[in-house]
Amino acid sequence: MKKLALLLYFLFTNILFANILQDAIDKAPAGAILKLPKGVYKGNIIINKPISIIGQENGVIIDGQNNGIVIKITSSYVTLKNLTIINSGGQYEKLDGAISIVKSNMGKLTQCEVSHCTIKDCLFGIDMQMVNNSIISDNNITSKNLSLGLRGDGLRLWYANDNIIRGNSLIKSRDMVVWYSHGNLIENNYGRENRYSLHFMYAGENLVKNNVYERNSVGIFFMYSQDTTAIGNTIKSSQGATGMGIGLKDASNFTLKNNTVIYCAQGMYIDRSPFEPDAHNLIEGNKILYNAEAIHFHSLSINNTIKNNIIQGNIEDIVNDSKRDRVVDNDIVGNYWDNYEGFDKNNDGIGDTTHKVYQYADQLWVYNPKVKFFYGSPVISLLNFLSRLAPFSKPLFLMEDKKPKILKNTKVIKG
Repeated sequence: MKKLALLLYFLFTNILFANILQDAIDKAPAGAILKLPKGVYKGNIIINKPISIIGQENGVIIDGQNNGIVIKITSSYVTLKNLTIINSGGQYEKLDGAISIVKSNMGKLTQCEVSHCTIKDCLFGIDMQMVNNSIISDNNITSKNLSLGLRGDGLRLWYANDNIIRGNSLIKSRDMVVWYSHGNLIENNYGRENRYSLHFMYAGENLVKNNVYERNSVGIFFMYSQDTTAIGNTIKSSQGATGMGIGLKDASNFTLKNNTVIYCAQGMYIDRSPFEPDAHNLIEGNKILYNAEAIHFHSLSINNTIKNNIIQGNIEDIVNDSKRDRVVDNDIVGNYWDNYEGFDKNNDGIGDTTHKVYQYADQLWVYNPKVKFFYGSPVISLLNFLSRLAPFSKPLFLMEDKKPKILKNTKVIKG
């Protein structure tokens, strides 16, 4: 009898929690505020009206029971606060995840909010499709315990404009993506152990500000995008042989300012950027420190203005992996180079001679991937030294900074 009573108790409890929250949503009038007490609410829910669901205290858990999308929102003016959302399904083609905010037949959604929520063991985190003027803030998001490429995206913006993405933490998800989305503010977020902590494609007029990304494969990558500013971000320790800090691919009219890129394989990667005719990119006031390569040029990339940056402690300052490209056609001026060999006799803060960068024996590994196995080894270092001392092949001229900056009373900058 005791076993039967216990079984009936668990069955009743599961049925109750599977229906109580959806029933409350269905019965609530538009504009209602549902304040949930601590407990586990099992089952998927659908929100198709303006409503607020707020956890009164910590420990309000919505459990998707490893099935589908845990919370699906198809209405504007929906707010979720102080909830823990766990156990989505695992189907990629259905974008199974914690929260899906997608347009209904009424068109684009507006003014939704998801804040102070914890998302765990969900394939995708928050999926926003055709969502405008909404706030995603102060959430902690992780994916399922899968290998990097098999995780879902922690946060997805798709045709989502003029949103505020602030103060979120994405750890061990796959990517945060901003695709076909414009006018978004992305600030004070933290990303760790992801693939792309932030990936843009066909996006414009976004502001990326004061984010911290570390131990990802790529920090921030801008692709086929334009008219965006990235300012005050810190990208640290991008992992792997090609770990990248900030990348520009076919990106036009960008401003990268006052960012710190440190301990990456490639600090800044510039590929056919700017792309649009008569467009320019501004790379100013950044600290590019202790990377294998400070700035890597790939394909034809001209009309970039690179000025007033601190370039220090990198193995290679400038790398160009395409023989016919014209690095020299970028405006590179007023930067601090720690390996500048000139003087400042008049103490005006500008070197008396220009700073020229050549490619010597390192051409061997730039153009021959097999040789790159020895990159950073004493053998290549010795070849570079001998090439500078008595060149045995004509060095390749890369660029010239006509006004290299001399920092007064400089100390070693550390990350």
